[in-house]
Amino acid sequence: MTSDAKPLLRDRHAHARVTNEELFFDLIYAFAITQLSHRLLDNLTPLGALQTLVLWFAVWLGWQYTCWVTNWFNPENLRMRLMLFVLMIVGLAMSATIPAAFAEAGLAFALCYGAIQVGRTLFVLWSLERGHALVPNFRRIFGWVCISAAFWIVGGLSEGPYRLGFWAAAVLCEYLAPMIGFVLPVLGRSATTEWTIAGGHLAERNQLFVMIALGESILATGASFSQSPHLDAPTLIALFVAFAGSVAMWWIYFDTSSRHGSEAIERSDDPGRIGAQFHYVHVTLIAGVIVCAVADELAIHHPAHHVDASAASVLIGGPLIYLLGNAVYKKIVYGAFPLSHVVGIVLLLVLFPLAFLTDRLLVGGVTTLVLIGVAVWQTRHPRAVPQRGGSPIPRSP
Repeated sequence: MTSDAKPLLRDRHAHARVTNEELFFDLIYAFAITQLSHRLLDNLTPLGALQTLVLWFAVWLGWQYTCWVTNWFNPENLRMRLMLFVLMIVGLAMSATIPAAFAEAGLAFALCYGAIQVGRTLFVLWSLERGHALVPNFRRIFGWVCISAAFWIVGGLSEGPYRLGFWAAAVLCEYLAPMIGFVLPVLGRSATTEWTIAGGHLAERNQLFVMIALGESILATGASFSQSPHLDAPTLIALFVAFAGSVAMWWIYFDTSSRHGSEAIERSDDPGRIGAQFHYVHVTLIAGVIVCAVADELAIHHPAHHVDASAASVLIGGPLIYLLGNAVYKKIVYGAFPLSHVVGIVLLLVLFPLAFLTDRLLVGGVTTLVLIGVAVWQTRHPRAVPQRGGSPIPRSP
């Protein structure tokens, strides 16, 4: 069957698989993650971190809202495929402006982002038949992304702290809107029970983004090693430590909890609610991977350098954010915070004041050991996923 003969909407009675179109679309966001990590590395100040955080939220929103659209709509349909390709070129332009988004490229970034959010929603409304059950929800979404786009554009026309303020307001609009059901006067409010999503597909899409972020982290590690001015023993050890940390992060997320996350959302009586929670949790979890990539570059380039406040913030902050995101994710999946993650977070907090007494390589090595310890602990003491009604799903042997 050719793409133009594919149905517009996904079959809700069949497994919603991730398509080649979606995987192709994700490549743009692999570039965006690289841009964000480089921007943070070049701006290791509280203001630079806050600016990069706002840009990361925007990147994630653009990807996540598209992910929800392709959960309902069939990416193999010709119209949807072409829509994704248009979003890709605009997303590529947006990603290219990230390094100068708070300088001369602010308006370009804002226009690209607004075009992605508003244009995609308009296209969906145009594609749906009048009276379709999804129309009211997308009308409300359209209202909110228009409000957000106005803040983005005004921020792009502003400078300094005003730009940051307007863009922070834009991010809050789009993050708070799903929490309140995209409520708007006259148009009413959406309920998560109306979001008839394919839970397994949404969980898999989030998992693939985690994989993309980890892949970019490994690529950044390899690039940093190849560009290092001194390929000596400390640099080789720093490369090993960085790679071991990436393996530990993969293990913590993908060993069991990624599969159990899919099971939890598929068995839920309200998959839309859990899907929204996944949306909020993964933005934190992946932010941790991005910060860890920056920390790896610092350790590989100058492993023997004394640790200052900016270096300590990324060397310890990256694993800390990652473990925190994973802990909340597992709270959603298993119903309780894992003790292994809580202990790991406490150890990282204790390490922070001690980090200033030593060098980057040793601090990076200790944080990697903490991540490995958490991975081993959770593997030796696995959890069971609660079924609908509260009974646990037996663990696979």
